[in-house]
Amino acid sequence: MPVDAIGITPSLNQLTQSTLDQEDFIRLFLTELTYQDPLEPVNNRDFLAQMAQFANLEQVRQSNENIENLIAVSAADQALGLIGKQVQVASDGGAALSGTVGTVLFTAGGPLLTIVREGGDVLADVRLSQVQRVR
Repeated sequence: MPVDAIGITPSLNQLTQSTLDQEDFIRLFLTELTYQDPLEPVNNRDFLAQMAQFANLEQVRQSNENIENLIAVSAADQALGLIGKQVQVASDGGAALSGTVGTVLFTAGGPLLTIVREGGDVLADVRLSQVQRVR
């Protein structure tokens, strides 16, 4: 789950990055075992190395999941800390708009702020990455 932080915009590299997950690794491993030459089976040392890689892959997956959870908690904490504060945000047109953070809506994509401007206008669904300045 990608989560924004104040002032952080994801790069194109981060959005298009592809990874090999646990299911892909198991599929490759089983395919290798299925099509190996019966007269020259996989060496025990190679087999153990692949099992170690599998265990390492699982640990990395769990670490990534834990980091994503920490980022989500941090984003929620940042969003809640902004309630009642004056902020300046970048609008879709590129102009900077300011107002007071009124509410926070928690979604699967991260927290969304509602900004109340001085004239009473309301900016809804503002991401943390759009916040440029906090007063």
